[in-house]
Amino acid sequence: MTLETFFEKFDQFADAPDSVAKMRELVLRLATSGRIAEQDPADQPASQLLGEIYEVRDKLIRNGRARSRVGGTPIVAGDTIDLPPSWVRCMVSEVCDLQTGATPSRQEHRFFGGENPWLVSGDVNKGEIFECDGRITDKGLENSNCKLIPKDSVLIALNGQGRTRATVALLRIAATLNQSLVAMTPYSSELLLPEYVFWNLRGRYRAIRDITGQDQRRGLNMKLVGQLSLPVPPLAEQKRIVAKVGELMTLCDQLEAQQQEREARHAVMARAALARFADAPTPANLELLFHQSYAIDPVDLRKAILTLAVQGKLVPQDPNDEPAEEFLALNQKRTRKGKARGGSGGTEASDSATPFDLPPGWAWSRFPELGEFARGKSKHRPRNDPSLFVGGRHRLIQTGDVARANGTIQSYNSLYNEVGLAQSKMWPAGTLCITIAANIADSGVLGFEACFPDSVVGFIPAAPIPSVRYFEYFMRTAKERLEEFAPATAQRNINLGILEQMLVPVPPLAEQRRIVAKVDELMALVDDLEAQIAASRATAADLLTAVVAELTGPRQA
Repeated sequence: MTLETFFEKFDQFADAPDSVAKMRELVLRLATSGRIAEQDPADQPASQLLGEIYEVRDKLIRNGRARSRVGGTPIVAGDTIDLPPSWVRCMVSEVCDLQTGATPSRQEHRFFGGENPWLVSGDVNKGEIFECDGRITDKGLENSNCKLIPKDSVLIALNGQGRTRATVALLRIAATLNQSLVAMTPYSSELLLPEYVFWNLRGRYRAIRDITGQDQRRGLNMKLVGQLSLPVPPLAEQKRIVAKVGELMTLCDQLEAQQQEREARHAVMARAALARFADAPTPANLELLFHQSYAIDPVDLRKAILTLAVQGKLVPQDPNDEPAEEFLALNQKRTRKGKARGGSGGTEASDSATPFDLPPGWAWSRFPELGEFARGKSKHRPRNDPSLFVGGRHRLIQTGDVARANGTIQSYNSLYNEVGLAQSKMWPAGTLCITIAANIADSGVLGFEACFPDSVVGFIPAAPIPSVRYFEYFMRTAKERLEEFAPATAQRNINLGILEQMLVPVPPLAEQRRIVAKVDELMALVDDLEAQIAASRATAADLLTAVVAELTGPRQA
């Protein structure tokens, strides 16, 4: 497959993660290996070109217009290709004048705000720099180690947060720099194109970044930059490479824009389909949710399904169902007790502030009115009191186990012994667990009997409520709202009182069963959809990897 065919068949790879970014990487890999433009035997060999560059360099150094920084051994940093016969390899410091900058004294306000552009490391993320926010005055330039760097220099960031370190940019204006940047100015921009140097180093970004390891505190320096090896093609081929890379990068930009436009269009259609289903959850509208044209994210689908379920919009109401108020009335004593306990810091005690209107037959209630509702008893963890776990056989779940539950808690990492159990409480399988510390308002249903610490709240519904599954679905919809009550501290948590006072929409018992059955059915469909999406992306990624391997494999004789 040729590179042109690869671009023509982009739709086959579009589902692969970061497909356009990988296409850009491929273009640069081919550019730096002599495969993106044809070699011409008539071109002047790069060895002769390098000699001419050295002559210009030596003259500039003799005249004091440049400083020799050649030293050390070459650093490969991704430059591992077998060069075409007409190419030659050297170090950056052999063909470029290297300079860095400085920061004028911050104590002198008169040094800042002048006419001289002053670049910082974040400016390299622009790719090509035609303007910047930073400015220093002539006095700032004169009273610091700042130097005016000529335009068409190549800049590289020595450090910086995130992805900035080792990012390169083309300077299209004369500007000064701070000390976090190094400028590489070809001794002769007519013999060594700055654009070629830029694309070559950009294509080796990860390898150059890794010279000092992944520690953000360990940056590059001018010496390391100068030691980077640089493959140099004949001048005519440099021009062909730069032209071809520019053409293909423009095509990548167009493909990316088309992809973003397509995704934006799909997002609008997805929101419309979700809104249509929310207004009228009919089977026909449900089919729209799973139609590939709408590309609805499975996360959004699950959220929509659960929201409709707890608002009474997912399954039809049956006037023959016993209203929720009737079975709730059987627990009037529990209800009064629960409301009496409700003043422990809750924020939703008023029934007048109900979150939404309920369908006929539904009623608002609170967890303490619906069954047993309490925190776990144990304050002990394995790291705090190992003696409680020696020879243990009683399961202990913690907040992380609830966070990983995905509906049902199936994992545990610790076992209490009899002494530990005596200080805790065993909760039966089928208990709804809700976290109030660390992982806020995560929920899951115990798949086995277990103890849990006081950072977890347990709920066991009173008869005749069939199970906790409906209430687990409700907790998933309430998580975002409950997170708002957590104080902005290092250890974010909510308290039991907040959960006690939270209003819970309660359907008739028969409708609870229908809701759980319908949610389970739809969630299975979403799981299948998610698997199909993952499989499609994996196939596209494998195809993209195979084609990239074909295009970048050993050079054919």
